[in-house]
Amino acid sequence: MSKLERLLEELSPNGVEIRCLDDCCNLLDKKRKPITKSMRVVGEYPYYGANGVQDYVEDYIFDGTFVLVGEDGSVITKSGTPVVTWAKGKIWVNNHAHIIEEKQGVMLRYLYHYLQTIDVTSLIHGNIPKLTGKDFKSLKIVVPPLEVQRQIVRILDNFTELTAELTAELTARKKQYEYYRDELLNIKEDKNIKHVVLSDIANIKNGKDYKHLSNGVYPVYGSGGIMTYVDEYCYDKPSVLIPRKGSLSNLYYVETPFWNVDTIFYTQIDEKVVIPKYLYYLLQKEHLENLNTAGGVPSLTQTKLNNVKLILPSLQKQKQIVDTLDNFDAICSDLNIGLPAEIEARKKQYEYYRDMLLTFAETGGIIRQTDRQTDRQTDRQTDRQTDRQTSNN
Repeated sequence: MSKLERLLEELSPNGVEIRCLDDCCNLLDKKRKPITKSMRVVGEYPYYGANGVQDYVEDYIFDGTFVLVGEDGSVITKSGTPVVTWAKGKIWVNNHAHIIEEKQGVMLRYLYHYLQTIDVTSLIHGNIPKLTGKDFKSLKIVVPPLEVQRQIVRILDNFTELTAELTAELTARKKQYEYYRDELLNIKEDKNIKHVVLSDIANIKNGKDYKHLSNGVYPVYGSGGIMTYVDEYCYDKPSVLIPRKGSLSNLYYVETPFWNVDTIFYTQIDEKVVIPKYLYYLLQKEHLENLNTAGGVPSLTQTKLNNVKLILPSLQKQKQIVDTLDNFDAICSDLNIGLPAEIEARKKQYEYYRDMLLTFAETGGIIRQTDRQTDRQTDRQTDRQTDRQTSNN
């Protein structure tokens, strides 16, 4: 018999309570205040909406620890559960997120985990998805004794902490890569330096529709990456692909024949003055998404791109920088493959244990793993994480 089973048998021999959410927490929706984007003054306090932080503002209306649940807009996940956010400290919340705080007898952290298991698909109404206050307050919550809640929260928080550590490590690695890339590309003035604009060294070309083509081996690029493969190509030399609409930071370097659609430009590069791969790294540093000219879907124009100012060292220096960045990029790519895969595995593991533990709390049924086994597993994960961090330092 596991510790949870013993606790339930001892503290709740006649079963656990099922309450409406309204009885489990304090609902603070009446204190929310939306601020239109034009009226917001930039500051240090997070401004929350339906799916997390939307902005940072100069003031706050809540100070404490809260759970936010999306009310309208992006309010439901692919699995049909609500969008749930943990928020702590001084914050501002608009009217697109329900906000709750802890009430005696039910841990807020327990509610945070539990709300992520409830299928609210049938409760979402309207053209703009909405989880109304009435439906939200009526959600059924299984409420085991506090000691059982604490044990469940302890186990689940072990998994979320591991995921947070891995995510932080991935973010740090990306920032480290960007720092070294930018340092290498910050060229000091000398007699071999050329000051140019992009149109001096590359012709920017539009993409074309591919739907008249047959399936084949040549990749078709859009602003989000490879869309499909066709039997013809529009260009067969090294090129930097620059999004015209959509994800403007998604630059691609392509050396083999390809086709591109009208959401992404390709470049015909003058290789007498610039190495194509060097131009790719250089344009990454320029953060072209800052040239966005649209208020809706992000967009770039050829005029804006043609006038981007660049500094070019000698071809020999360019090659040295490219070789260095390629080596560093290969190391980072290994991390960028391994860490996201591990993060995804930890998330799935968390979801498995969350659903298993919270179902157990409701039914009192025997779970397949004891607390001791779960503790050993999370301890092993923590040890592996510590070993990896040590080896990387």
